[in-house]
Amino acid sequence: MKYSENPDKQYHIQVGKGDVGRYVILPGDPKRCAKIAKYFDDAKLVADSREYVTYTGYLDGVMVSVTSTGIGGPSTAIAMEELVMSGADTFIRIGTCGGMQTEVKSGDVVIASGAVRMEGTSREYAPLEFPAVADIRITNALMDTARELAADYHVGVVQCKDSFYGQHSPETKPVSYELLNKWEAWKRLGCLASEMESAALFVVASHLRVRAGACFLVVANQEREKEGLDNPVVHDTDRAVRVAVGALKKMIARDKEEGNARN
Repeated sequence: MKYSENPDKQYHIQVGKGDVGRYVILPGDPKRCAKIAKYFDDAKLVADSREYVTYTGYLDGVMVSVTSTGIGGPSTAIAMEELVMSGADTFIRIGTCGGMQTEVKSGDVVIASGAVRMEGTSREYAPLEFPAVADIRITNALMDTARELAADYHVGVVQCKDSFYGQHSPETKPVSYELLNKWEAWKRLGCLASEMESAALFVVASHLRVRAGACFLVVANQEREKEGLDNPVVHDTDRAVRVAVGALKKMIARDKEEGNARN
């Protein structure tokens, strides 16, 4: 059933075929889209609907886009579904996270190789036994770019949840016993950071047979705060954005080399 008033546009994100590139960067915050689009050539605003803002331009002569997803798995899944229907097949999420291991410091970049599915959206796509795993080619491209930019980065599993305040004030919640115990388990298992979109991103990508990866700016680390370690709050996402843009360029170049390119 078609809900959009314009039959050529997707209902929520209001883009259609030809409006977006094959390659898409996915921030959460709509206000980050214009900043990311400045890294593109000839970028133009193509849609602004609800939490979904989309710019399209070019990297190395290939059409690329940036679309905001809003916060959390449900809106991220909607954006991905509708972007894929509009022609996209390669996604890099750039967002923020909170560090969980004490070596993960404010201002560092975390590259997610996989995610703990402690959220609800992915459960409507796959049973819990199915892992939320990033595309290995995108992950390698993110790692290579982070090294080239001399960014302090970490690669590994992140914890993905639905409740921001369930993380930051779990003791106030009726299910505090579960939140606190699981947080300790994720730490013991080496989870690098906590965020809110990657599990849905990776599982939806698996379902749709498209490629997805993710990198995050570490805003702060509550575990470092607990131990009295230096823990400034950092908001500038530019380093993580440059890692994502550089990785996208590598994916474009690789696809061209392998004869898998299209404008």
